[in-house]
Amino acid sequence: MVISLVEVEDVVDRLVRGDLKFHEIEELVGGDANVATKIRRLALEKITNKDLSSLVSTLDFNELCGRNIECPVGSVEIPIGIVKIKVKGDYADDLYYFALATTEGALVASVNRGCSAINVGGGARAKVYRDQMTRAPVFACGNVENAFKLKTWVEEHFDEIKKVCESTTRHGKLVKISPYLVGDTVFLRFIFTTGDALGMNLVTIATEAAVNFIVENLPFPRCVSLSGNLCADKKPAAINFIEGRGKSVIAEAAIPREIVEKKLKTTPEAICEVNLKKNFIGSALGYSPGINAHFANMVAAAFIAYGQDVAQTVESSLGITTTSTTPEGDLYGSVTLPCLEVGTIGGGTRLPRQKNLLELLSCEGGGDPPGTNALKFAEILSAVVLGGELSLLAALAAGHLAKAHIKLGRSNNQQLLK
Repeated sequence: MVISLVEVEDVVDRLVRGDLKFHEIEELVGGDANVATKIRRLALEKITNKDLSSLVSTLDFNELCGRNIECPVGSVEIPIGIVKIKVKGDYADDLYYFALATTEGALVASVNRGCSAINVGGGARAKVYRDQMTRAPVFACGNVENAFKLKTWVEEHFDEIKKVCESTTRHGKLVKISPYLVGDTVFLRFIFTTGDALGMNLVTIATEAAVNFIVENLPFPRCVSLSGNLCADKKPAAINFIEGRGKSVIAEAAIPREIVEKKLKTTPEAICEVNLKKNFIGSALGYSPGINAHFANMVAAAFIAYGQDVAQTVESSLGITTTSTTPEGDLYGSVTLPCLEVGTIGGGTRLPRQKNLLELLSCEGGGDPPGTNALKFAEILSAVVLGGELSLLAALAAGHLAKAHIKLGRSNNQQLLK
């Protein structure tokens, strides 16, 4: 359906008057989400008296509406920088050009510096040691006796529940159901593998089928919520830190002392002292579950660049940085990310620029065998996080942090460097 300029102006005016709602526009223009996007933006300009031409987008909203966005008015751009990291993992084994989408000055330069030191030292070793996604519905059972009966029934009928769950998905596999009882309330933490997908939609749909199966076969449990916050999704949680969610991954590297001194401008001992006092003692004093300097910086920038669920930066940036000196006096560093929630299919990975960046890593789409692309991506990202951590710890040890931000993050304040 082609809509004329006069018709566009008429719909815009009706929106401005309040005769139409923003979500009703697609139906008026024959389902063309690109035209509807333009109309919404023009109406918003009239309503607010603001120029929104910067939101004009090259995205095809006919592909994205109903999958990635509702009521679009355009898109925003975020600068992308590239860092170079050498990774040896079970799935990643090469020198990679990794994208970080950020507006924070000095971040890409800092991560590049850390990755450069790692590369000269031979690269990072990375390993995914656990891979699972969870959903935890909560049930009201009326009394503790019924709560215990539900727990026992689920344990005895696991194979049947597994069959129900897996009938809803091609790639998801139910691995385990962990019950937790509080009074007359039962939480069932369903644990799945999800292939190359992050898998939140997959596990939600599969768990809902299991919930229906349970309540159809038992007279007393009532599902209060399909998600009972024990999953735990998009929130910092000790259970994810301890038991894992998404990819649990470790990256490590050994950097010769001379490289630490030349590239990082400090010593292994000074970096170790900062890591102990800041990351361990400081985090303990603040009861912080993030025993690291700034995992979230690299994780969020990567999630934006590669079409991940950015809200899951919350739990994905939990983790521990360790440092020590080797018997030879070199620097050993590692990062452990127990709940790095990533995927290479679904969600924002289908957007053209995000998909293109995944192609740059040879991680786009489903792996062969399934699951290997997401595991590879997790290994590479963990190595980048290690580079960012070591660079920041070194900057703090050398007293260079504020100067770097003045130089790279506040270009109008160069006089502060003098």
